[in-house]
Amino acid sequence: MNDVLKVMTNHRSIRSYTNEPVNDEQLNAIMDAVQAAPTSINGQHVTVICVKDPVKKKKIAELVGNQAWVDQAPVFLLFCADFYRAKIAAELNGEELVITDSVESIIVGASDVGIAMSNAITAAESMGLGIVPIGGARRNPQELIELLDIPEYVFPVAGLVVGHPADPSALKPRLPREAVYHHEAYNRDLRGLIEKYDKQMADYMRERTGGQESRNWSQTVSSFYKQIYYPKVRPMLDKQGFDYK
Repeated sequence: MNDVLKVMTNHRSIRSYTNEPVNDEQLNAIMDAVQAAPTSINGQHVTVICVKDPVKKKKIAELVGNQAWVDQAPVFLLFCADFYRAKIAAELNGEELVITDSVESIIVGASDVGIAMSNAITAAESMGLGIVPIGGARRNPQELIELLDIPEYVFPVAGLVVGHPADPSALKPRLPREAVYHHEAYNRDLRGLIEKYDKQMADYMRERTGGQESRNWSQTVSSFYKQIYYPKVRPMLDKQGFDYK
């Protein structure tokens, strides 16, 4: 296994950080990796907003669901899907921007952001930095847009906390390979694999919490997906100019 694969397979989310800053050289290296990521039609539909200001970070921590590590860590990176530049390109060529009238723009933008964020995570962790993705960037997206002066045709997809780990955290078990990697066709016989993984996750949670919690994977997923937990996303997209059909 080479060094890149070792970094990737050793990933863990960090929720406790030291006061040591992340320097500009490290942030530039992360952004080099972000911009090197492939994008649909080379549209480069990704914008990253770097927030270091303590007042703004504190407010963002509240907006994303009172996640203290956003406030604690030295850097918060907001990853946005961006068609504002595409709008400018259309104007430069006397064309009309129509893609934002289709759900395709949401899929394209979110996919490009996911690939770019994966590059950012690998880059950060390769330098010994810790990270944790923040899906809560979609909890109060309009307030985040106003706080960071984000223009139309751009929407926040996820945040990324970056800093120096105070606690290395534990490596979380993943689903069995057979539940994720299918050959030639989708294998629908997954119940037994999920039940086996639930037991593994329950054991992990008991060990991690000193016996205080034994929540498994299916319980966690079920508790989230019994509701639309970020209901403000659709009205935000409408306001940002995405009239998807």
